[in-house]
Amino acid sequence: MFEGLSDRLERSFKILKGQGHITEINIAETLKEVRKALLDADVSYKIAKQFTDDVKEKALGANVLNAVSPGQLMVKIVRDEIAALMGGEMEELNYKGSPAIILIAGLQGSGKTTFAAKLANYLKTKKGRNPLLVAGDVYRPAAIEQLKVLGEQIGVEVYTEEGSKEPVKIADNSISHARSKGYDVVIIDTAGRLAIDEEMMKEISSIKKAVKPQETLFVVDSMTGQDAVNTAKAFNEQLDYEGVVLTKLDGDTRGGAALTIKAIVNKPIKFIGIGEKIDAIDIFYPDRMADRILGMGDIISLVERAQDQFDEKEAQKLQKKIARNEFNFNDFLSQIKQIKKMGNVKDLMGMIPGMGKAIRNMDVDDDAFKGIEAIITSMTNEEREHPKILNGSRRMRIAKGSGSDIQEVNRLIKQFQETSKMMRMMTKGGGRNMMQMMKNMKGAPGIKR
Repeated sequence: MFEGLSDRLERSFKILKGQGHITEINIAETLKEVRKALLDADVSYKIAKQFTDDVKEKALGANVLNAVSPGQLMVKIVRDEIAALMGGEMEELNYKGSPAIILIAGLQGSGKTTFAAKLANYLKTKKGRNPLLVAGDVYRPAAIEQLKVLGEQIGVEVYTEEGSKEPVKIADNSISHARSKGYDVVIIDTAGRLAIDEEMMKEISSIKKAVKPQETLFVVDSMTGQDAVNTAKAFNEQLDYEGVVLTKLDGDTRGGAALTIKAIVNKPIKFIGIGEKIDAIDIFYPDRMADRILGMGDIISLVERAQDQFDEKEAQKLQKKIARNEFNFNDFLSQIKQIKKMGNVKDLMGMIPGMGKAIRNMDVDDDAFKGIEAIITSMTNEEREHPKILNGSRRMRIAKGSGSDIQEVNRLIKQFQETSKMMRMMTKGGGRNMMQMMKNMKGAPGIKR
């Protein structure tokens, strides 16, 4: 996420290293590199120039404390300006209403239908709401079927009117259905197109006028860069939507869309898509994203994800086992499963301050723990419960059974022993151990440089 931008900004700050104080002369080269970094990230020249002008004004007007170097001050100013450029503060989704109505709009292929299901799942599991999904894309048969499959996967009803080609009527009827069945949120998926056209805009505008949604969310593929910004502007002129959703932010995105949409349309980014799984969406926090862009990590989001998977009773049991030096491979496997539920492993590791650059060239896929799990599940239950009995012959059998080599098995056992020691040293166990465990996983089966 934003790796190229992060690298360029880091190099630009090094220009000020060793300087005694900030002057107009010594920050000129730094700001030139910052502007280049933004342009390379697909930020428009106008916004990039305005950004560096604002940074320059604040840098020259700042009172530098003795304890703060010019380089550190510049990082702080750039970080604050990036956060401000992306909106400054997180803006809540408005789902007040009886029922609350959320209209989803966007181009075909932007991830609109998938996001509708992700949002329903988020509201159901995180906010305790009772959502209804509405299949309003009547032109693409696969869209209706896709929404049905996703709805079944998350246990959410999908309202459809088979054979109907009247999306405005379908949307209107779905509200009555929601009220009669006690649904408190209605999420309406609408038709997309391969490009913006007048007919599509008129249809979505008619739906919005008919159902009067609390939120109209524009979904856009972040990997399309300035095209995403231009599309956002065109949609906003017609719909005057309340917020933006950036999908595919976990891909090879340069960051231009995330950095400039707020400045262009003056509408906040409310959610970001961070993977293909149904729970792979996050609320967008501009300040946290600015921290990640500058390599500072995002420990708050990491802790929040850990807390979502945190089972207090299980943690207490685990803490007692650790205190008695009874932590075993079954417990180890359970912790790994908790980590996997938190999301993409590389994304999680990138949230740890200082880890972003360290893992940049590491190949960490969604099956990063597959090799570890194969080794552990190739052990007998006695071996998992009592790791000390794992002698040479047992390790050889486990290696053959898991399709690994003996070195991988030995490395995993060593990492397990190190993790066990680390846990015994900590005063509190449970969810907090997962962060250190992720660090320890570097070099494990499935995680390669």
